[in-house]
Parts: sequence; structure tokens; C-alpha cells
Amino acid sequence: MSKAIYTTDNIGHYGLAFDHYTHFTSPIRRYPDVIVHRLLQHYLDNGKSENAEAFEDKCKHSSDMEYLAARAERDSIKYMQIKFMQDHQDREFNGVISGVTEWGIYVEIIENKCEGMVRIRDIKDDYYTFDERQYALVGERKRKIYQLGDEVRVMVKNTDLVKRHLDFSLIGKVN
Repeated sequence: MSKAIYTTDNIGHYGLAFDHYTHFTSPIRRYPDVIVHRLLQHYLDNGKSENAEAFEDKCKHSSDMEYLAARAERDSIKYMQIKFMQDHQDREFNGVISGVTEWGIYVEIIENKCEGMVRIRDIKDDYYTFDERQYALVGERKRKIYQLGDEVRVMVKNTDLVKRHLDFSLIGKVN
């Protein structure tokens, strides 16, 4: 499902399968909520329809700012996770494989939701290749598979606050 955008055009709501929809929540949260409340009150007071073009810039600005706010939130969470994990260097954790790419696997630690990377080049027990159909790394000799959703044991290998990288060493699968 794609990220919602604000617009003066009626584009419905994809996730709810509605042909007609307006964004409407508490006006204390976001500027688009305030705009909707003001427009509804204007129409309830028998006001004329507003010029859509006048609001399109506000809609675009609101969409852009919401994207930036979400990105800033993700970045700050990642920063604090790495800062927290600096004190846990060389400690082992159980985690779940949350992503698989051609360069490695992402693991989210169950205990604290911190996510880091196990680079494919650092898995030494075999030569692993990425199978994009299975979302898995497959060992060429032993045929061992690390797949999306598998529970694994990892150790904190490296933390880098500047680059916002958290690197793990893979210990193995959890039975």
C-alpha cells in the first residue's frame, strides 16, 4: 500500500476501498486536520465552495512535511538504538530476520527492537547467495538457508553513530 498524500482531488481511500473519503482526525494533531475542520464548518455555515487551487499548495506542503517528519522520526529512532547498543558490544541476542538482500540480512533483536545488518561476506561457514524468490540466503555447499522470519542468534559487532550503522555477527539459527 502506498503512502497517503494530501490533495484537493477526490481520490478515495485505497486501503478501505472507499470511492469518497476525507482525512479527518483530531485537529490538535496536524495542519491538514485543521483545514478539513475549517472547511466543514465553512460549508455547515452555508459558505460557498472554496477554490481548490488555493488549497493544492497547502496539500502538497503538508504531504512533504509529513514525509520529512516521518523520516526524521525514523532517523532519530535509529540513532538512539545505535547509541543504546554501543554499551552492548560483543553481547549476544536473539533476533528475527527482518530483511534479506544480496549484501546480507537485516536482523531485528527481539528484546529491544534494534535492527542491524549481518553482511553476507561476514558469514564464514559457507559461500551464500541471495535467492530473491525465497527472500533467503542459501549456502552453496551445505545448502543452509537463512530466510525472512527465521529466528537467529547474533552478536553486536560494530556500532557507528555517524553512519547510523549497527553491524552484527551471525552465530546461527535458534532451534
